[in-house]
Amino acid sequence: VGDGGHGAVAAVGLSREPDVIITTTLSKSLGSQGGAVLGAEAVIAHVVDSARSFIFDTGLAPVCVATASEALRVIVADPALAERACRNAVALRDIAAAAGLRTTRPAAAVVSIVIGEPGAAVAAAALMAERGVRVGCFRPPSVPVGTSRLRLTARADLTDDDIARAADGLRAIAAG
Repeated sequence: VGDGGHGAVAAVGLSREPDVIITTTLSKSLGSQGGAVLGAEAVIAHVVDSARSFIFDTGLAPVCVATASEALRVIVADPALAERACRNAVALRDIAAAAGLRTTRPAAAVVSIVIGEPGAAVAAAALMAERGVRVGCFRPPSVPVGTSRLRLTARADLTDDDIARAADGLRAIAAG
């Protein structure tokens, strides 16, 4: 999200504000695991000393930190990657919508496609896998009852063949 993939906070002009605290995931845009809290030193010290969710959590594995750090270096070196990932997400969303599937315009590289019932979502995920496309499948309690869904994650390096393969699967899901 945002210019060069700098994130939503930067997109709204708040990234350099001293009173802004940012929580971020390292899994979505950086392909790692875990998350981070970014803010002033005093805020970080307070989180480390008093936040139960931090105190009773396991620290990130060094490989996860290294992965996120390297991914960040790649994004900074080539800001067009974020734009390509978002463009591919919009293409996937448009294909799903044209097939009659319920989705919303992605704000970033994740495309959520509401299928409805859990069994139908699991079957849809299996259909996509048969066509060589791995998707997330979310069911209650992760999402509200009746809104089980697939989650496609677009990448900057998707080829026309990748998009076509996903489109084939989405059309097959829509056809029932």
